[in-house]
Amino acid sequence: KKMKQFLEGGWYILGNEVKQFETDFAAYCGTKHCIGLGNGLDALVLIFKAYIHLGKLQKGDEVIVPANTYIASVLAILQADLVPVLVEPKLETFNINPEAIEAKITSKTKAILPVHLYGQLCEMIAINEIAQKHNLLVIEDAAQAHGSQFSENEKAGNLGHAAAFSFYPGKNLGALGDAGAITTNDDELANVLFSMRNYGSKVKYENEIIGLNSRLDELQAAFLNIKLKQLDSENEFRRSMAKRYLSEIKNDKITLPNWDFSQNHVFHLFVIRTSNRIDLQNYLKENGIETMIHYPIPPHKQKALVNWNQLSFPITEKIHDEILSIPLNSGLKASEIQHIITILNQY
Repeated sequence: KKMKQFLEGGWYILGNEVKQFETDFAAYCGTKHCIGLGNGLDALVLIFKAYIHLGKLQKGDEVIVPANTYIASVLAILQADLVPVLVEPKLETFNINPEAIEAKITSKTKAILPVHLYGQLCEMIAINEIAQKHNLLVIEDAAQAHGSQFSENEKAGNLGHAAAFSFYPGKNLGALGDAGAITTNDDELANVLFSMRNYGSKVKYENEIIGLNSRLDELQAAFLNIKLKQLDSENEFRRSMAKRYLSEIKNDKITLPNWDFSQNHVFHLFVIRTSNRIDLQNYLKENGIETMIHYPIPPHKQKALVNWNQLSFPITEKIHDEILSIPLNSGLKASEIQHIITILNQY
């Protein structure tokens, strides 16, 4: 029905569907603004470039980022001509270790990019205290954490100065193609971003700043707004599945994720660790259970970042060598969940 309305409406770019989704997603996150974009990487890049335009960052400034994040977090910093400074995570949560941040702060450090990896919020109270002490920007990479919250007023997307979201189809709130957004309470930043995403233009053919073409597609916005209404129930279902895994998987060879059973985790992924990952992965496949590795190679070991290949981050490397994502999604039947638990316990 929505597809038919879209086609008959004849407005395909930056129309009412995008405006409606921006209004609704901002309200959902508890922020003043949402800026719809082409994808999550562009969301991060544009936040940094907008802050450079506003004079709050300048090229060559350092941005603290977890060493074990997906490479997009690092690429965004590099594409904005800023300098990534890698910091080790906590082995238990996979998220950046606040206690390791301060040792990496220099006179050039201007921002922290906490990544809510796999759907679990970072320790934002500690991170924000460090940021305030050193006058740093806090930019959330919330690409995997839609709806994760400490409380009703403390949600992913509203825990720093600005936040980047991805709506890649596999996310808890996923589009039917690429899509992304930025949330913020900063009026000045939002004003620049609305222009920057559209060639630096607010009025057609009048370009005030150097921008790019990264607009949330009107059709994807329409689909996202339908799915947004189901996000909380989707997240609650994932948490209920995670509770089953955590209470019923009992195998000394498998380390389960650390979670306090609050709403600070939406389990975009359920990630276990094991010392012999390939053996476990093959065993699960033989028993009809597909798995994935998120992510097998840390950013500092990627060929694209060859200048970092000699760096050593032991905790990060241990995580990337041992992690394995097991099935967790709302399409799983109770019998399938039970099968996964039984097979893991027999390993």
